[in-house]
Amino acid sequence: MSRAALRFSLLLLAALGRAGADSEHDQEHGDEDSPHSREKGPGHSHWSYEDREHWGVDYKDCAGTMQSPINIDTAKTIFSPQLRPIQISGYSLPANEKLKLRNNGHTVVLELPNSLAITGGYAQQYRAVQLHLHWGSPLGPGSEHTVNGHRFPAEIHVVHYNTKYDNVQKAMVQPDGLAVLGAFLEVGPMENPYYQEILQHLYKIRQEGKEVSVPGFNIAGLLPANLKLYFHYNGSLTTPPCYQTVKWTVFNQTILLSYNQMSMLVTSLTNDDSKPLQNNYRMVQDLHGRRVLASFQTTLFSVKQLSSDSDGSAAAEHSSSSFHAGDVLAVLFGVLFAVTALAFMLYICKHRSQNTRLDSPTKSKVIYTAATTEATA
Repeated sequence: MSRAALRFSLLLLAALGRAGADSEHDQEHGDEDSPHSREKGPGHSHWSYEDREHWGVDYKDCAGTMQSPINIDTAKTIFSPQLRPIQISGYSLPANEKLKLRNNGHTVVLELPNSLAITGGYAQQYRAVQLHLHWGSPLGPGSEHTVNGHRFPAEIHVVHYNTKYDNVQKAMVQPDGLAVLGAFLEVGPMENPYYQEILQHLYKIRQEGKEVSVPGFNIAGLLPANLKLYFHYNGSLTTPPCYQTVKWTVFNQTILLSYNQMSMLVTSLTNDDSKPLQNNYRMVQDLHGRRVLASFQTTLFSVKQLSSDSDGSAAAEHSSSSFHAGDVLAVLFGVLFAVTALAFMLYICKHRSQNTRLDSPTKSKVIYTAATTEATA
């Protein structure tokens, strides 16, 4: 072999060695922009919603038995008087405190200072890390959790970690490491000023990887005003690596955005393939015997019960827990008939005996109407 050929062979081997080392480093560290990248499967450095049915192959926890999101069947929830109102602190931020808003290719993320915390409603204190949103497309809704099979237009998640751990990376692998506050978004008649603080900047971060600094505002305005009514269960992150370490709180009260605001959320961003970032939600997962607690008593007049496939997605896509016009009329006629009958009975009893009266003990009930809405001013 000539001296030139020998030199070329040595250079080629060195280049291959460096490439192998870089590949090993990439597999070990994954996507540095994501805190959830340490469990990527061999040769995989990216996940997408298009292959969500196969997440369990590359991320073992995604195939676990405590996965999120879930369908909340209010007929099967368990009322727990021990669930106290959620209390938060530090959520009102001054405008001079700048926050990082980022398009990570999967959602829009607003990084939060650690001064925000959950101080009540949980056994321990949890510190905020970030919030993000899940949405559908112009053709359909995109909340992650569903209620009685009904999927809402969008959903917000505010992620916190247990303060007994040093940071979120250490906490997310612990059974009690994370707490997420979730709420449903719906379309209403007025613009929501709190969500506008985020939505007005989306055009600046249209491409994946873009970020912008936004002024601080009252983060509490992104959540329902009523933090007393909620559902609670033990679950997981809804994206890889799907760690099963999340204590979920899903509020009953929804938040209203204007039609234009919802459209802005659904159409403004693109993913790393330069395609519209839409339908960034995971299908509901099997409960596998888990209990879903409610901080209030839920009673349903009428709910369509649909058979679902293995992950409950069929029911999630096609059923609705909202009252139809016929249901409302039926309820009104039923109530009217009951009131008339009661009045007639009281009249008969009154005239039958002046010394006897009918005692009718009553119980106050909270009637659940599929996440009551709240208009924000």
